[in-house]
Parts: sequence; C-alpha cells; structure tokens
Amino acid sequence: MATLITGASAGLGEGFARALAAEKCDLLLTARRTDRLEALAQELRDRHGVTVHVFAADLAAADAPAGLIADITAAGLTIDTLINNAGFGGRGAFAEMPLETQLGQIDVNCRALVALSHAVLPAMIAAGRGGILNVASTAAFQPGPWMAVYYATKAFVLSFSEALHEEVKGNGIHVSALCPGPTRTEFADVAGMGDSDLFKRFASGPDTVVRDGLKALAANRAVKVSGAMNAAMAGSIRFTPRALARRIAGSLQKARS
Repeated sequence: MATLITGASAGLGEGFARALAAEKCDLLLTARRTDRLEALAQELRDRHGVTVHVFAADLAAADAPAGLIADITAAGLTIDTLINNAGFGGRGAFAEMPLETQLGQIDVNCRALVALSHAVLPAMIAAGRGGILNVASTAAFQPGPWMAVYYATKAFVLSFSEALHEEVKGNGIHVSALCPGPTRTEFADVAGMGDSDLFKRFASGPDTVVRDGLKALAANRAVKVSGAMNAAMAGSIRFTPRALARRIAGSLQKARS
C-alpha cells in the first residue's frame, strides 16, 4: 500500500513526499521531470528507509492518467492514498493568452484529477478505507480576472471534492480539499504572478500548507483553508458582493506596467 503524489518533482508535491516519507509511508511519485523525481526518490530511500517508486507522466495528455494507473498496476502496486497536487496557472488577459495554455490548465487541474480519483476509488471502496487529498486554492472562492481559467479550475476542484467527500464518507474513505493561499513555490514564477501584489502580500511557506493538508485528510475534513488570514478572507467572500469580489481579485492579479 502506498501514497500516489502527482506533481511530486517540486513545490507542495515535493513537500508532501518529504513529510510522508518521514512518517515511513511508501510512495509513488509522478511528474514530468524524471531526473528530479529520481533524485528525490533516492534521497527519501536513503534518509527514511521507505520504498519509493517513480513514474514519469505528463498529466496534460488525455491518456496519461490511465497510462499511469496501468503502469502502477503492472508493477504490482496498490494505492491507498491519492494526493492530487499537480496543477498550474497562467496569468494574463484571457483573450491574449494561448488557448493551449488555457485548456492545459483544465486538463491538468481538473480532468486528470477526476480521472485519477475515478481510477482509485473502486478499490478503496472495496477495501473500506483510503484517502484522496485534492489541492484546490483560496482562488476557488471567487472569480479571478487575469487568471480566469485557473480560478475556475480551482472552484471545480473544491466543488468536486466536497461532493465526493459526502458520497464516500460512509465507505470509510477520506476526501479533503486543501485550499492554500499564495505559497512560496515555483508555481508563482510559472504562473507569472511572482510580482503580483497578491503574492507579495500574502505568500506563506509550503511546510505549513503540507502539514495542514495531511491533518485535514487524517481528520476527514472536507475543506481546509491553510492559514488564519486566508481562512478569514475565504470566509468573508460569503458576505462580499460578487461584483466587488471580482474587482478586488482582478486588481491583485492584473500585471503592473
């Protein structure tokens, strides 16, 4: 039995791998960058004496989730926990960004997450135990001009996770959505938001986010917003007119000239 972590080559994915290896959990790591995965896997084997398997996959490809599960099954391995961490964002005006980038966000952030969840759940239900941690975002709680698709994908992840939590909680399976705010990982640079006011003002460290996510999953908490300030901001959205919420989010995301 092992934990499958997507997007494990850097950022929160790497953080989850390190934290779980320290707890003596066997790991299945996947991402596009095999060299990084292999280096991390060897480090964790040497340091913690755990079994770590590496599977290279580009989850933006339509057949990647099925191929990943097939490779894991062929290796005789079983997944008891899935951490859907892989994801990326793009910052800029929707009409000006390449369509490939926009659709890629949907493919990785939503489609692959759903496909992997669907693949692992039947065995978990049969066993009467298991866990799925989906990494959403505080972006899930309001629309985000200048990161329109990213915010929308995270709203999907949050809604999907809450629904799935309710469906399978009677089967002994934990499902949690982790909603971090801006976090100091390479995600911000890839998304082009490292210079945004949102990131500069509110970014937190990845270790806290990882800890919060694992605790939430262990407790079968449907939604966990990481960080007191992030939780307060996410909660306040319920009382904020939508027009104002989207203007505020847009002002924080819009690129400065």
